[in-house]
Amino acid sequence: MLPNCPQYVIAYYGSLTTGAIITQINPMLVERELQHILQDSGAETIVVLDGLYPKVKSVQQHANLKNIIVVSLQASDADFKPDASFDQFMKTGDGKINPVSIDPENDIAVLQYTGGTTGRSKGAMLTHSNILANVVQTYEFFKHELKIGTERTLSVIPLFHVFGMSSAMNLSIYIAGDSIMLPRFEIEEVLETIKREQPTTFPGVPTMYVALTNHPKAEEYGMGSIQVCNSGSAPMPVELLREFERKSGAKILEGYGLTEASPTTHCNPAFAKRKPGSVGIGIPSTEYKVMDLGDGTKEVASGEMGELVVKGPQVMKGYWNMPEETAVTLRDGWLYTGDIAKVDEDGYLYIVDRKKI
Repeated sequence: MLPNCPQYVIAYYGSLTTGAIITQINPMLVERELQHILQDSGAETIVVLDGLYPKVKSVQQHANLKNIIVVSLQASDADFKPDASFDQFMKTGDGKINPVSIDPENDIAVLQYTGGTTGRSKGAMLTHSNILANVVQTYEFFKHELKIGTERTLSVIPLFHVFGMSSAMNLSIYIAGDSIMLPRFEIEEVLETIKREQPTTFPGVPTMYVALTNHPKAEEYGMGSIQVCNSGSAPMPVELLREFERKSGAKILEGYGLTEASPTTHCNPAFAKRKPGSVGIGIPSTEYKVMDLGDGTKEVASGEMGELVVKGPQVMKGYWNMPEETAVTLRDGWLYTGDIAKVDEDGYLYIVDRKKI
């Protein structure tokens, strides 16, 4: 339960190394939402920002929490007994790594809770294979744009979000790149960071590109260092895309994904035609089709609207403790996304609306 910071990355990979399951919690959740996730997941240990420590303590009695590890981003002599600070916890280790045996295809790496827009949030079970597959798929899609060991990723989208986890954190680690982390999007801080650190890649959401594009002095901050921007989580207005590219010189490659697919399934290619307004084509090893809006058993023709379904190695194992929901969403290996879409004659996907209310 942290903002973007080094301790987040350390806790994430350290936990996976022990065979533990990660549940990433939005620090902005209210106590009721936090309590639901802690109870539903059965989490035993939480790594939390010091400012949020009281919130966690207030719900601890209603959860299965045994260990609370508190992160302070500023020097602090605060005492969290009987709980431990991050530094105190790190000192309890002997520096040795004792790898555990896991089954990558079946063992859960990340229990990622959905936003709950269609009811109470559900825990998507993402296996070790799901997580790694999506990183490899993404790299293969962008490999002509990314140079191993030299990229500098501006990581300002939240790492607790599945898009940030995969596109900002995991991909950066995979290509041996630098990660420039900011805990929140504040326009002046972001521009100063771009000017000082000269990032080469920037995964973001449209609201971030709006703020950067509309800043009156954006072009004075050296945004030309950024070569690739991938945008997700919401539609990107075509006019905004063109204006940002004019000011920065970067390419914005709009994509699509969802929590249940670790998350990326589609993106506009850097190696072929981009279609503004489209979320592109399927990334490697991803199948997709558009099914009728009735019972979802018949594929519709090109250009017709229906429900998007996808299949690939990044698709989740199912929902945590929700077999009925899993059976509705996963059918014969296909993930029914709940998004209304259409595919053109070239295979480019367009998201039109949301099926679920």
